[in-house]
Amino acid sequence: MRVHWLQHADFEDLGCIAPWLSARGDAVTHTRLYAGETLPTADDFDFLIVMGGPMNIYEYDVHPWLKAEKALIKQAIAAGKRVLGICLGSQLIADVLGGSVTRNEHTEVGWFPVQMNDTARQSKLFAGFPERYLAFHWHGDTFAIAPGARNLASSEACAHQAFDYGDRVAAIQFHLEVTAANARDWFEHERPATSRYVQTPESILTDVSFFAQNNKLMIQLLKNLTSSL
Repeated sequence: MRVHWLQHADFEDLGCIAPWLSARGDAVTHTRLYAGETLPTADDFDFLIVMGGPMNIYEYDVHPWLKAEKALIKQAIAAGKRVLGICLGSQLIADVLGGSVTRNEHTEVGWFPVQMNDTARQSKLFAGFPERYLAFHWHGDTFAIAPGARNLASSEACAHQAFDYGDRVAAIQFHLEVTAANARDWFEHERPATSRYVQTPESILTDVSFFAQNNKLMIQLLKNLTSSL
């Protein structure tokens, strides 16, 4: 399988996804958008992973590559490629499908329960997910559900946490890929002000077994997405 992933910040990598792809022997390439690298075309990959990042999807003046990135995502979906979006990636996918991305009422950083809805039980891409689980969050924006997509999950702070679009496109607002090492690295770059839905780094890192549990769900989602490749 040819996998290409899009990186928006040098400290946000694939997390637990990388060793899974390596163990499979997949051909993995990536574009460091923040470094001005050239994007591929949809013909160059079978599976596109769009990672998170600290920017907003409409910050074209600061990040002009966002327009070309959106065009590639749209091209990949139209070509029937597998596409996974995580956090910022989920917002970019929602945007190209016609769903607006706006500031969420609450910033959400830390461990908060995600509730899968009845529609999620019908989703092939989220098969095997529990009805409710603790997920690691780090976002201030949120997406609307685009035409043709299905809202699958919510949290107390955010009504839209995951969606699918057919059987080849999945998006999650939260970070199942993050390892404890990733989280420590992120907190070296930013320490969000504590609030109702923003936990301290110390509390987030108290029990690192939560990351391993999230990583298992990430692998389940990857297996579902790539089962026919």
